[in-house]
Amino acid sequence: MSQPQPIAQLGGVPVLILKEGTTRTTGREAMRINIMAARAIAETLRTTLGPKGMDKMLIDSLGDVTVTNDGATILDEMDVQHPAAKLMVEIAKAQDDEVGDGTTTAVVLAGELLKEAESLLDKNIHPTVIISGFKKAADKAREVLEKIAIPVKYEEDETLKRVAITAMYSKAVAASREYFAELAVKAVKQVAEKKNGEWVADTDHIQLIKKQGGSLFDTQLVYGIIIDKEVVHPGMPKRIENAKIALLNCPLEVEKPEYDAEIRIRDPSQMRAFIEEEERMLREMVEKLKKIGANVVFCQKGIDDMAQHYLAKYGILAVRRVKKSDMEKLARATGARIVTNIEDLTEKDLGYAKLVEERKVAEERMVFVEGCKNPRAVSILIRGGLEKVVDEAERSLIDALSVVADAIEDSKIVPGGGACEIEIARVLREYAATVGGREQYAIEAFANALEIVPKTLAENAGLDPIDIITELRAIHAERPDGWKYGIDVFSGKVADMVSLGVVEPISVKLQAIKSALEAATLILRIDDIIAASRLEEKKEERREEEKKEEESTEF
Repeated sequence: MSQPQPIAQLGGVPVLILKEGTTRTTGREAMRINIMAARAIAETLRTTLGPKGMDKMLIDSLGDVTVTNDGATILDEMDVQHPAAKLMVEIAKAQDDEVGDGTTTAVVLAGELLKEAESLLDKNIHPTVIISGFKKAADKAREVLEKIAIPVKYEEDETLKRVAITAMYSKAVAASREYFAELAVKAVKQVAEKKNGEWVADTDHIQLIKKQGGSLFDTQLVYGIIIDKEVVHPGMPKRIENAKIALLNCPLEVEKPEYDAEIRIRDPSQMRAFIEEEERMLREMVEKLKKIGANVVFCQKGIDDMAQHYLAKYGILAVRRVKKSDMEKLARATGARIVTNIEDLTEKDLGYAKLVEERKVAEERMVFVEGCKNPRAVSILIRGGLEKVVDEAERSLIDALSVVADAIEDSKIVPGGGACEIEIARVLREYAATVGGREQYAIEAFANALEIVPKTLAENAGLDPIDIITELRAIHAERPDGWKYGIDVFSGKVADMVSLGVVEPISVKLQAIKSALEAATLILRIDDIIAASRLEEKKEERREEEKKEEESTEF
């Protein structure tokens, strides 16, 4: 029931509780409004799911156009107003932050869970019972996934490559998919570290730089770091082999005191002495670098013109105003330590790279730091003919890097193509019968909701979803290896996903189910919406009041 002013009755006299203009929606209507908003978001993303999914064109308020089918990007670019719809956007962000892929699956699954929940609400099943059943179903789903998971080792490059290719199937980089997958596996394995006997791969240590021009196949992996800056002085060398690298978090300038000071100069010799002293201080700084053997300097802050002159004179290559994140990656790649005071700099603080060189890339100059000894940070320079192609290639690579890192950390993969969802749904229907009571309906509803993934994959590929789902259910029920079977959208038939190499990290599936459950639970728990009047409405009311006052004073 929606009413403009929430009021209470006191002895038959209405009492205003909330501010005038506040609206309140309660009970079933509040739930329906929230479910409808959340489902609208899910329906928007549904057509983008899978290798045959469509793209969305998003135009922001400034007229910038984004063409993508990446779920996280679509929701990030959309200006969503409804609070329940915003919850779905947050769920997608959580999925993206946690595992880097499966955002569309999570949102579509959440939308379908809410659709199934709505039909249970119509049967007068209480939201708490529905939520309880959903939680039991999600726990069982995790058990099924763990049971059907296939172990994968760090050394299995080909399997990791298949994981990366699966993540990129839906992206617009079809021709270079295999090449990108190879780059992703090499990059992640380079930054992976063993901690407490387990592999940890942090994709933050992989630097992605986009430059329009060339083709996607010109994209390259650099075993080092690329700095999107040029050498500060034209007289400096542009190429240094066997580079000894100093990383400075302090300016190569004469520091100005914090307090205001005035120097009274009475004759030119004093002025000259002042300038010479400043010059001496800068020369000493550069000589310190030369003395310890540094021939490359990356500075996070500024470099004085005079210091640049001396650096060039001593044949030292220098780059200034380097980003903090790039400095940290340089430290991991070269083995150098970031020093905050040049006085403390020693030979031990220097890093090593086989080659530091300034190169021209797409009309811009960049500094490449290559050939580092076992670098713990690497770079990928993404190229492409169009700006939109480069942007989509970056999104594809981010997904590929994330899933390869997930697979290395989890050491487990599961079949894609809707195989997992059909298998979980089959087990849940058997499990529901053992639970009994009203929760049984909720568990069955969860099973039905999971089938939205293979159903949508079939629909987006132009196949008949009813025929596909029926065939999948039969194979999963009858064959001992039925859990491997999903939809091959390219042939339009049901096939063994493991043999085809359509595999995903287990964490992507687990997180998608977890995210979808959290979204559905959050929305189903809301039975009352109290909304204050919008600022625009208040301003409009104020204008109308002022107008009336003006009219009344005129008479």
